[in-house]
Amino acid sequence: MSGLDLTLEDALDALALRRPLLLATDYDGVLSALADVPSEAGPQPWAADLLTRLAAAPDVTVALVSGRGVADLQATSGLTGPYRWVGSHGAEFDGGPDPELLAHRDTLVAALEPLVDAVPGARLEVKPAAVAVHVRTATDRDAAAGLLAAADAAADTGITRKPGKDVLELALTDADKGTAVLRLRRELGADGALYLGDDTTDEDAFTALGREDVTVKVGPGETAAAHRVPDLDGVRALLERLATALHV
Repeated sequence: MSGLDLTLEDALDALALRRPLLLATDYDGVLSALADVPSEAGPQPWAADLLTRLAAAPDVTVALVSGRGVADLQATSGLTGPYRWVGSHGAEFDGGPDPELLAHRDTLVAALEPLVDAVPGARLEVKPAAVAVHVRTATDRDAAAGLLAAADAAADTGITRKPGKDVLELALTDADKGTAVLRLRRELGADGALYLGDDTTDEDAFTALGREDVTVKVGPGETAAAHRVPDLDGVRALLERLATALHV
């Protein structure tokens, strides 16, 4: 019986029996509430304890997989532990991108800055391997939509577009969370994997993993994930269930 045929609770119990095991999760919208200012998106009070417990289980690796750069993810979350850190949608693995990529990014920033400055409430986020145009706090919704379209048009054909919730991320590589999770799985020789995510970019990870893995969408919206929890309280309950099944 595959993970698609089980309830979420039963799928977690079955996953806990497999080794080595990869437990991978997005950060924003999963371990932290979404914030208008990304640097203010601190982790939920339960997150550090639960991740520590899970990472303590034998032959279990916890990975944080984010669109943020690794340095930003570590600083914003304040999380420390024996985790794998995947940033910039898989362009960074526990480290940073190369100088040529950074130069390309800076050229893109120069083209986008005047467009963003012209829309009150919009914000440009510069990441190690990407640039994100945020319009969550733009009061003029027509102008916000126009900005996202203009940003799309301003990026060259080699840029990978990653639309999300009130944001367009323009990535300088074709890395995605799916290829990142598969790379981790190969490195670890993992027999099973869990992935938690809430946004459009997490769909790549949901579709990359197999029927025997456990994929969980957080919140509403169409998804390729096999399971769903409604909110961050649901994430906490899921991780508590898994910790119990792992006897940690």
